[in-house]
Amino acid sequence: MCGIVGYIGKRDAYPVLVKGLKRLEYRGYDSAGIALINNQHQLNVYKTKGKVSDLEQFVENKDISGNIGIAHTRWATHGEPSQINAHPHHSSSGNLALIHNGIIENYATLKERLQRKGVAFKSNTDTEVLVQLIEYIQISNKLDTLIALQLALREVIGAYAIALLDKRHPDTILVARKSSPLVVGIGEDEFFLGSDATPIVEYTDKVVYLEDNEIGIIRRGQELKVVDLNNVKMNPEVQTIEMNLGQLEKGGYPHFMLKEIFEQPDCINDCMRGRVNIESTNVALSAVIDHKDKLLNARRFIILACGTSWHAGLIGKQLLESFCRIPVEVEYASEFRYRNPVIGPEDVVIAISQSGETADTLAAVQLAKDCGAFIYGICNVVGSSIARATHTGSYIHVGPEIGVASTKAFTGQVTVLTMLALALAKEKGTIDQQEFLGIVQELNLIPAKMKQVLSKNQAIAELSRIFTYAHNFLYLGRGYNYPVALEGALKLKEISYIHAEGYPAAEMKHGPIALIDTEMPAVVIATKNAMYEKIISNIQEIKARKGKVIALVSEGDKEIAAIADDCIEIPKTIECLEPLITTIPLQLLAYHIAVCKGKDVDQPRNLAKSVTVE
Repeated sequence: MCGIVGYIGKRDAYPVLVKGLKRLEYRGYDSAGIALINNQHQLNVYKTKGKVSDLEQFVENKDISGNIGIAHTRWATHGEPSQINAHPHHSSSGNLALIHNGIIENYATLKERLQRKGVAFKSNTDTEVLVQLIEYIQISNKLDTLIALQLALREVIGAYAIALLDKRHPDTILVARKSSPLVVGIGEDEFFLGSDATPIVEYTDKVVYLEDNEIGIIRRGQELKVVDLNNVKMNPEVQTIEMNLGQLEKGGYPHFMLKEIFEQPDCINDCMRGRVNIESTNVALSAVIDHKDKLLNARRFIILACGTSWHAGLIGKQLLESFCRIPVEVEYASEFRYRNPVIGPEDVVIAISQSGETADTLAAVQLAKDCGAFIYGICNVVGSSIARATHTGSYIHVGPEIGVASTKAFTGQVTVLTMLALALAKEKGTIDQQEFLGIVQELNLIPAKMKQVLSKNQAIAELSRIFTYAHNFLYLGRGYNYPVALEGALKLKEISYIHAEGYPAAEMKHGPIALIDTEMPAVVIATKNAMYEKIISNIQEIKARKGKVIALVSEGDKEIAAIADDCIEIPKTIECLEPLITTIPLQLLAYHIAVCKGKDVDQPRNLAKSVTVE
């Protein structure tokens, strides 16, 4: 959600900035812009509604010279997508240019105050309010830009990651953050700036993650200096990022989403590496080893997440309750943060977020910490805000996920939750040793079984062509596969724009069955498990009302094949591990339906990869 790129050094800034914006396109955006200071100390700002490619066309035959610049992709919050609302935003004098991720919650109050002082505004954005506030403070008090920025940020309520240029100081970029990520890459006599590491990794693996209420002073030819809002010098930690350029390319696939679906077998192996031993007899998580007493003595677990991560949390609830015999609640972080939850030091909160920057989840984590709870994070992005805010946790290690619709992060999260439940259950003595060994051994076979499902890609693509007509879909599952039904419906909604609902199959007769007709396809997860006979009854209820059924069935199943319209066979596995297998055909089904409908699979409308605002 919104992207920030910056550069200062000896190179031409424009190519670095544009390439960086393209690396950040996965985050979702509706406009793009760039600000450059040329060798004559002129500040040139160019911006346009649309894609980065539209920006490239817009700047043709314009002055794009200079070795310092900032760039931005905007996902509209305040003000519709338009050229005038796009970033960067000018101050009235034209001296300052600002880009901003996040939301200034008290922007209306600040704007009204500035208007009374005679400041005129061009856009409807909260970002322009901030740059005008900085300049007003600077001029009124005859201050340098840094001090004006510090004073302005003390007045701001909300979240921000910003980069500021002042054409009177053509060798400096000022950056700051609060509750929105910002990364400074350190090269040889040059610096790079990003809202995450993807625009930086091509040039350097040395980065500094700014913390809340910190300001970075990036000057050509000098070391990075970091201060707080009171101008107290901080000591930033330089970290080495483990990401390679190949992970950010499509690798021959038509879309990142398809590439990431096919990466899942290797990703799950990476996720388990060093945690499940070679003999498949044990699961060891360092977080469980280091914080065993806190985890084992928990009164309950509370899982906080949003979207796809919330669906993974629903599976985690079943795993933890079944294996560990600990009560587990799963909450939307966006709801949890705005009520008065009963939570205390005996509770363990598990916060799940692919990006580690989800604003609602981060705020919920802080609330839980303030109440004394112990926080366990499950994230993909190393060094992310949630990873740094938690007491301990586990990375899923699935590599960068570029497609907006999450795929490999979901299976990675479920894998980590499975390992967490197994490791805790073994320590608690709440799982039979033979059952434990059976699940661990089967977990090691999951990547190979994923490959078996992926081999059906072409058949699923052919099946998908039939369903491009549909305006509604129903997804049904039971037990561990009920959250998979929710996730399958979400994938279809996200990328094909077909309305879809996921339901527990038994709940269909309590309302959704009224929707069943010849125009309402139902995807039913009908594997041979403890719920098998029940799910057959649910399918028969659909067929009795002339509904069309696509069934996910275990290999060799003849009974459901005889009544369903279409079947996708999947390898048999232990029931608690089925979500790792059953989710893949649903990802492929959604992908191919969206492709058949001509949709932008990797960047669906109105969506952002990293949701850093409410």
